[in-house]
Amino acid sequence: MNKILKFKKLHENAIIPTYGTKYSAGFDFYCIEDLEIKPSETIIVKTGLSVEIPHDYFMSIVPRSSTGFKTPLRLANSVGIIDSDYRGELGLIFTNTNRESFQIKKGDRLAQGFLSPIINFEIQEVKELSETERGSGGIGSTGK
Repeated sequence: MNKILKFKKLHENAIIPTYGTKYSAGFDFYCIEDLEIKPSETIIVKTGLSVEIPHDYFMSIVPRSSTGFKTPLRLANSVGIIDSDYRGELGLIFTNTNRESFQIKKGDRLAQGFLSPIINFEIQEVKELSETERGSGGIGSTGK
């Protein structure tokens, strides 16, 4: 049985997300208006959509690979997380890393969404944690 993800259009230019191919993991979001992002500026690109995510899932929003490779746009929060109880408009927070303005066109696909199951844990404060071979070795500690 197929699971259903419900989207609501909040704007006349909104486009319901689509999968690029039959086996795509993520679905593409579309921009609803032409925009200019100035150098080093961060803006919210509106999708004109809200979503009803099943209560035992969350949505991750990441840039499409072509956005990361072909444009100076970077998702300002690296990965956007949408909780299942949020019903507001979905926005894509992008920063222009270029020294020149960048144009976004209505209908551009810049980001994609993925659903993942939520696994909640009981959170406890403890006095000690178990020992591991790595211990507290941090950034670069496992490099050769």
